[in-house]
Order: sequence, then structure tokens, then C-alpha cells
Amino acid sequence: MKTMKLEIVTPGGLIYEGDVKMVTLPGKEGEFGVLPGHASLVSLLDTGVITVETAEGKEIMIAINHGYVKVDENKVSCIVDGAVLITDEEGTLSEKMEEAKELLRKAQTSDVAIAAAVGKVESIKKKSY
Repeated sequence: MKTMKLEIVTPGGLIYEGDVKMVTLPGKEGEFGVLPGHASLVSLLDTGVITVETAEGKEIMIAINHGYVKVDENKVSCIVDGAVLITDEEGTLSEKMEEAKELLRKAQTSDVAIAAAVGKVESIKKKSY
């Protein structure tokens, strides 16, 4: 299967970089997925969780507060204000779960978007037990 490059960057530095099969992003107009070969676009990102399927078939989840994404055929670049890794490539729950929820709660966006993102983080936490 084809892969594409994904990078997620904050003002503090690189959060994630790697080859991925798919990425699901919390767009301002709703969640959307990107596969290799996707049409080029630029979109605003809202408070939520980025879900990444790596080239090896592992799933990674990253909480973000807001930013934007630039998609090219074989590269996705996310520039976000804040991000916290929720799960790693082994599916291990991050020790930063509370930090992720706090990042989402402090986001200056709609209460509905914040509640949905925190709910998603909570459901990840429940699955890990």
C-alpha cells in the first residue's frame, strides 16, 4: 500500500514525523480523512484528535487545540498551536493523558468541539484498561 509523509509541528518543535497510510484530522467543518494521492488543499483544524495509521499498520492518536493543515499528494503538514501525544505506535496510553485533556479544555473554540474531543480522549482511556 502507498504511504505519505506526515509531520505535526508546534511552536515548540516537531511532535510527529513519519510515513503513514492514512490520517484523520479534526477540520473546522468536520472530521476528514487523507490518503496518499489526496488532492492538494489547505484547511483550518479545530480542537480534536488526529488519528494516524502508520505504514506498519499501528494507530497513533494526538490531541491538538487548533491550527491548519496543508495536504499535497504525498505529504501532510500540520501546523498546530498545541499538541499532546495520547497513544504511541504500540497503542500504549501516554502518561500525558491529563495534559491532553487540559489542552483540549483550554482551547478557544466551541464547547461542542471541546466536549467531543475530550470524549474521544476519555474513550481511548477506557479502551486501554
